[in-house]
Amino acid sequence: MGRPDKAARAAIARRRSDAIDLRLAGVDWLTIARKLAADPAANSDGIAYPQGYGIERYRKATDPPSDEALIHAACRDVRAALADRRAELNDDVDELRALEADRLDRLFFVAYKKAVRDQDLAAIDRTLRIMERRARLLGLDMPVRTELSGHDGGPVQIENVTADELDALIALTDPVAE
Repeated sequence: MGRPDKAARAAIARRRSDAIDLRLAGVDWLTIARKLAADPAANSDGIAYPQGYGIERYRKATDPPSDEALIHAACRDVRAALADRRAELNDDVDELRALEADRLDRLFFVAYKKAVRDQDLAAIDRTLRIMERRARLLGLDMPVRTELSGHDGGPVQIENVTADELDALIALTDPVAE
């Protein structure tokens, strides 16, 4: 089985889109699988779904895939569709991040000129805020190292506590719990 042609790839993309739409609507895996099966005998609508599950078996006029095989194919399609959408979202996020960085660069240039030329303290503050925002956006800041230590900087003592003791400790230390 070679690489599908352009029309087959488009039909597979449509099938995956239909599979994910059905799953998002709360349809169970077997119903999705049967609705998108290539063989009318397995298809819940009694039609041959284009590039549906078991298309090779249907073309060879053999028995349709088992329910397990159909479910596996539907799950694989949904995973592939979700992975494609995540990749698209990541590309979109990267583009947006670059656009925001360009905007910050333009704002920085204006504020920086005013801060240096006029020695305006408000412009200096604005310049620093833009620099901070840009560093956060691009991940330029070093991560803050956090260390947990016990009494007087010693090791943390781990003890067995009851749920009531833990609730009492949380109530003492968490202002929201009050």
